[in-house]
Amino acid sequence: MCQLLGMSCNVPTDICFSFTGFQARGGLTDVHADGWGIAFFEGKGVRQFLDSNASAHSPVAELVRSYPIKSKTVISHIRKATQGEVRLENTHPFMRELWGQYWIFAHNGHLKNFKPVFDGTFVPVGTTDSERAFCYIMQSLKKKFGVEAPETDALFAEVKRLTLEVGDAECEFNFLFSNGSVLFAHASTHLTYIVRQAPFTKAKLSDQEVTIDFSEVTTNFDRVAVIATAPLTHDERWNPMPPGSLWMFQEGEVLTSASTIPGVEHDPAVP
Repeated sequence: MCQLLGMSCNVPTDICFSFTGFQARGGLTDVHADGWGIAFFEGKGVRQFLDSNASAHSPVAELVRSYPIKSKTVISHIRKATQGEVRLENTHPFMRELWGQYWIFAHNGHLKNFKPVFDGTFVPVGTTDSERAFCYIMQSLKKKFGVEAPETDALFAEVKRLTLEVGDAECEFNFLFSNGSVLFAHASTHLTYIVRQAPFTKAKLSDQEVTIDFSEVTTNFDRVAVIATAPLTHDERWNPMPPGSLWMFQEGEVLTSASTIPGVEHDPAVP
């Protein structure tokens, strides 16, 4: 299973600590050795790094780990190939433009029978089910809303509808999806999150012998939400996202969440 990592903050923050643990899962503490990537939103731009080599042994990953790039929204992915060869064009996260905004998408899972029809607006470059799903979502959003970006509530409702359409009962469709302002996280099977805010404490990574005291590198106004396939630390309380739930983060907090189980309407948010 691939690994996902996302971050949403109310102030530009570096992801060096979380990425240090995450990087190890790509060929050191786990078997995901088929490439990795990360995308940092910076204003209207995106700084993106991709490598088809295992992250644990990638010089590019070492650069990212030691380079404190500050961003309010980050998406990263470590790949275990299920569809598509191990090539750069099949490496997540993927990026497209819509409404004058860059959109970033990364997927963990397997879409067995998803074969959408494309109208030429957004076309996959590689051969993964993940990029097909991304292009279909982007195509559908443009058809639905036209040339003007919708309000956040309408966008969430449509992403929820598309999540139900793309992922059925036989699919595994965990994903992170963002335009730099809001960050969507869909838990089909496995996702977890934590919101760090004052009073900040120490934390130790599960995959590396690294500890940080967040009180020394933050202010009382900082708020950081981190989303990961599995908890990155073992001495903090991570909140599991119930399978079949869609979440939307902004400025380091949960804006809303909803069930993506057909016929179930309850809000799965954890207090």
